[in-house]
Amino acid sequence: MRVYHRGGTMAGCFLLLLPILFPSLFSPLSHASPSVFSEWNAPKPRHSLLLKSALQRQTFSEEQSDLWMPLTFQGWKPCAESNIASTLPEKSEGYIQVFLDGGLNQQRMAICDAVVVAKILNATLVIPYLEVNPVWQDSSTFMDIFDVDHFIKALKDDVAIVKELPDEFSWSTREYYATAIRPTRIKTAPVHASTNWYLDNVLPVLQSYGIAAIAPFSHRLTFDNLPKRLQHLRCKVNFQALVFVPHIRNLGDVLVNRLRDPSAKSNMVGSNNYLRQVSEKYKQGAGKFVVLHLRFDKDMAAHSACDFGGGKAEKLALAKYRQVIWQGRVLNSQFTDEELRSQGRCPLTPEEIGLLLAALGFDNSTRLYLASHKVYGGEARISTLRSLFPLMEDKKSLASSDERALIKGKASLLAAVDYYVSMHSDIFVSASPGNMHNAMVGHRTYYNLKTIRPNMVLLGQLYLNKTLSWPDFREAIVEGHKNRQGQIRLRKPKQSEYTYPAPDCMCQG
Repeated sequence: MRVYHRGGTMAGCFLLLLPILFPSLFSPLSHASPSVFSEWNAPKPRHSLLLKSALQRQTFSEEQSDLWMPLTFQGWKPCAESNIASTLPEKSEGYIQVFLDGGLNQQRMAICDAVVVAKILNATLVIPYLEVNPVWQDSSTFMDIFDVDHFIKALKDDVAIVKELPDEFSWSTREYYATAIRPTRIKTAPVHASTNWYLDNVLPVLQSYGIAAIAPFSHRLTFDNLPKRLQHLRCKVNFQALVFVPHIRNLGDVLVNRLRDPSAKSNMVGSNNYLRQVSEKYKQGAGKFVVLHLRFDKDMAAHSACDFGGGKAEKLALAKYRQVIWQGRVLNSQFTDEELRSQGRCPLTPEEIGLLLAALGFDNSTRLYLASHKVYGGEARISTLRSLFPLMEDKKSLASSDERALIKGKASLLAAVDYYVSMHSDIFVSASPGNMHNAMVGHRTYYNLKTIRPNMVLLGQLYLNKTLSWPDFREAIVEGHKNRQGQIRLRKPKQSEYTYPAPDCMCQG
């Protein structure tokens, strides 16, 4: 008993010393870092029976043909140029600044809203300021990510846009608003504010000072009860005006070309040829590929409050992380893991998304592109997915260090490349809902491209059944995803136009 007690005491002391011995694990700045625990204690497969069968799976040519078949026309297509005349006001009411937080996709949606708000107010929009993301620590600007000249030109008949403020307003900076309450800053914009709210609350500031800065500005414009011309403008910004800078598009083309033609991978170009154009037209019969957005970072894992099989050490690490980042205030933490899974509220692990793809009929010859930032648990957690899909690629495996030089360490640019490749894939799958999922579902719906939306509730319940056979699992998966592969879903009240572009951005015909 004495030996047992001493061992328990030593273990307890060790756990208490962990934040001191490994401070990066508990630092609020280590959002993107894989947990040290997961490297010590790599989780074993949680669904070993299904995994064993999946590794031995066989697929048939007819099944493969149906899987890769493009979507048939569903009666909706992108609207032609709006027949509603759009003209600039004779005199601008002043300058509108917006400060955008969040990741790339959240900022993208906010940019679209900002253009519409400028239109509502007859104001001149200053190119949006992108806040430094506290998670990824990326200081990339609008002009680093998007083709600003194309953006201004595409919207020249709709909204006046300037790259920077004139000298008389040069004082209106992010630092200026951070130091004190300022009469030109609007902090009170409600989520999904109406056009009347902007006319009542922002227009007077513009008229008094000639400038208004709105921060925060995320999800600050309603999706409902907007005139058609404003809804169409939102669509125009999202699908026509927002284009990535040339070096992102060029690298994206390189990656797509190598995914479609594996032999091209051996010809990685050096930095001197980094910006060379790659043809968008590929050989007839070229290979197909799936993009998987694996949204399984440390933030996602911790905030979900689910158990991912890493044992007590991982539970302790995630609990500590929740305490440091959110002071423990996570709604899901009041539920058991089983309750969360049965409600579809746990993000899919690499193993679980791999089993889903295998059950849908993707075989081990499928070329899979992994679009994601650092995965929580690193390679130890991805290994099961890689065993199911050995031809899995990502930016690092497809492009040389020289080719990636302009995007290295810049989360927004990395995400932009993934977005571009995702839009050019035959099939897109997102492991869990989120801003990338929503943006991609909407953008691919606009072009009638196949996009598989995992049935999270069904999957959560199936994975709770540890005795489920592979045939039964596969049958349930196929049946449960028949109508989740890109079928048009019309937007309902309060839903986002960026996820459901029909009918606001699409026309029947």
